[in-house]
Amino acid sequence: MKLLAASGGIILLSACATGSDAARTSGSGDQNGQPIPMDSCDTASIRYAIGEAFDEANVSQLQSESQSRQVRVLRPGDVATMDHRPDRLNIHVDSNETVEALRCG
Repeated sequence: MKLLAASGGIILLSACATGSDAARTSGSGDQNGQPIPMDSCDTASIRYAIGEAFDEANVSQLQSESQSRQVRVLRPGDVATMDHRPDRLNIHVDSNETVEALRCG
């Protein structure tokens, strides 16, 4: 009986340990119901913009180069939701309208 209980516990734990592709995506999907990959935004290719003057006209270029699906511009004093969206580019702009940080989420 002890052997049966122990083997049942091992089987239960091994079932919990198996992962899937769904575990590597965010909890929400896109408009078509497809999972959003966790790495769908990449700031490495747009680091050149840090320290540059912010221009609304460049937002679409930064979005395209970072492969993000959404963009949010954050200025000092702006209220922002705390939801994490791996597919969103956050452009942090200081009071002088200079890009001070680029982050995904």
